[in-house]
Amino acid sequence: MNTRVTELLGIRYPIIQGGMAWVAEQHLAAAVSEAGGLGLIGGASAPGEVIRDMLRDAKRLTDAPVGVNVMLMSPHADDVARVVIEEGVKVVTTGAGMPSKYMEDWKKAGIKVIPVVASVAQARIMERLGADAVVAEGTESGGHIGEATTMTLLPQVVDAVKIPVIGAGGIADGRGMMAAFMLGASGVQIGTRFVASTEAVVSEAYKNRIVKAKDIDSTVTGRTYGHPVRSLRNDMTREYTRLEAEGKSFEELEYLTLGSLRKAVQEGDVIRGTVMAGQIAGLIQDIKPCREIIEDMMRECHELARKAADFV
Repeated sequence: MNTRVTELLGIRYPIIQGGMAWVAEQHLAAAVSEAGGLGLIGGASAPGEVIRDMLRDAKRLTDAPVGVNVMLMSPHADDVARVVIEEGVKVVTTGAGMPSKYMEDWKKAGIKVIPVVASVAQARIMERLGADAVVAEGTESGGHIGEATTMTLLPQVVDAVKIPVIGAGGIADGRGMMAAFMLGASGVQIGTRFVASTEAVVSEAYKNRIVKAKDIDSTVTGRTYGHPVRSLRNDMTREYTRLEAEGKSFEELEYLTLGSLRKAVQEGDVIRGTVMAGQIAGLIQDIKPCREIIEDMMRECHELARKAADFV
């Protein structure tokens, strides 16, 4: 499938794996890239040298390009921004801030820069800064979210900018992918579906919680203080919601979640940890290799395209 995104990034399929904190490491990223998509190593709050080691491991696992998601609010963002240049990374996605201070150096190094945006205004700003594409991420996504849904945000961003737009949020199969294309996207970013993959180096309890999730299991905490996070309901989210309703301070609420994502991802505590996942978790029924996930999505998407052509 040739789209503006496959041409821009030199990949076989217009599928990007989300740069999820504590999840998007070298094994998952390499598996997605090897299967024809673009795998990303999530910078999160990791020091630059940790990202360097992950990138070098990824190069031993695949000859295909692997990108990096740079979390701009990280205290190590400057180091990670430098490391991606030194390690010859070809694609960077960004989140949680403005990448303007790094753009000139990244562009000189030949890096394709793709910010994640949650509004039309953000998309226009990123285009003016020189972004090569944007990821329009709807509120259905797991983790830190905006307010607009993918269905409403994606076509508005497509109409607002000339650069390619990648749809994200609530996409886990070929139907969601096809829907994104119909709304004007040139590619999709997938997160939760890849968490429930064979290659994802996360606890089996985390994967199984996603597989067992129902459509009503998704919840959002942190809206009171403007830091909404989507995850799956458990004892931790229920306590957070109770304390939030009682008017506890932002600092008290943050202390409750301190280290909770790592607790779920690495230790398998899906009761007290934060199980970040998108609303689409209820659709995911199994754990399988990234190659199968991608090939199944592409097969279904092509079948839907052929059916759509019959109606023309």
